[in-house]
Amino acid sequence: MSGDNDALKGLLPRMTQLSNTLGRGQLFETATAAAGITLERPAVTILVILESAGRPLRVGEIAVRMQVAGPHVTRQLNGLERRHLVQRVPDPDDQRARLITLTPAGEKLIGRYLRVIDGWFDQALSGWSASDQRDLVRLLGRLVDDLSTHLDTVVEDPLIE
Repeated sequence: MSGDNDALKGLLPRMTQLSNTLGRGQLFETATAAAGITLERPAVTILVILESAGRPLRVGEIAVRMQVAGPHVTRQLNGLERRHLVQRVPDPDDQRARLITLTPAGEKLIGRYLRVIDGWFDQALSGWSASDQRDLVRLLGRLVDDLSTHLDTVVEDPLIE
């Protein structure tokens, strides 16, 4: 695909608009208040990542998914562990390593938050067919994966066009 592809003109402005919509003012605060959660955004992000992974993760995997440095994640995890929302468990593939998993309390808490967010999406997309909703999730996932992979190579070698 060349840089002259008319089909993708307008993608950046729409993605920027989506980012602005999701990052709008009090959206996070409204969702956490509705779910009865008093955690900061990075802590909630970690819980969402763990829940969506469906399996325990290493600190490094969480950091990559958050696009932050490992020590930042470790600080957040320490606070979540003190609140009994996550726990460290042995890695079955490497007994020296630890994985992070949600506790039952963490699962319950993040479940409340996700029900609020999912409810917003359900309401906003109620006029869409189930097929269109599945296509959106599939294509958006593909876009994020492919764009992330490509941008990683651009950052490593900024001379690539």
